[in-house]
Amino acid sequence: MALEKLTIKCADRPSSFGDIMVMFNPERYSVSKGVQLAEIAIPGLDGPLLQFVRGQNEKITMELFFDTTDRGLVSNVRDVREESGKIYRLLKINPETHAPPRCRLLWGKQLFSYGSNLSPRCVVESVNEEFQLFSPGGVPLRAKLAVTFREYKTLADDLKETPRHTSDRTKVVTVQRGQTLSHIAWQEYRDAGKWRPIADENRLENPRFLPPGTRLTIPRLTPGEA
Repeated sequence: MALEKLTIKCADRPSSFGDIMVMFNPERYSVSKGVQLAEIAIPGLDGPLLQFVRGQNEKITMELFFDTTDRGLVSNVRDVREESGKIYRLLKINPETHAPPRCRLLWGKQLFSYGSNLSPRCVVESVNEEFQLFSPGGVPLRAKLAVTFREYKTLADDLKETPRHTSDRTKVVTVQRGQTLSHIAWQEYRDAGKWRPIADENRLENPRFLPPGTRLTIPRLTPGEA
């Protein structure tokens, strides 16, 4: 069975970058993703509430190895940057799109999809190149690249993958024991400070006192309030 090589395929067509087949497959790669959270400090609580701000793109990080010592170290040496430079050029601006090229990572029949089959495209975010062997004349012959690929999605891709349910529809909730207006506002609007529209809508004389079983109308927020 032939060894399948990891290939970096350019998703922008037409493109002057072309597809890149790595010289040696990586031994390992790592996938990471994070979210940005904001802390909401409410007096009297043991700790702040956490509010989701936005998600972050997934990243794939790997080390790629290049070596051109097949011709020896003295005569007819070939600069390893002829091969490793193909990866480095993925950080350069494509004159046809005015941005670095978008790519797809393909290893055999496996298409890297960043946890979803919807948008497997990516861009090269960073390249850290280390040269490890040189000819007597100083020509680099061996290089190791730490490469980070960052997930690329359009707005349409993101909305299709994760449909949003907005807080702009009026609904009714039943107060549970121990709940406060701030807690309900956090559940409905993801903002504990938005308790006043609920109090005004339900004409609460004492917003601090909410008997369990009380039915509250959660008003629709205007774009400015939201």
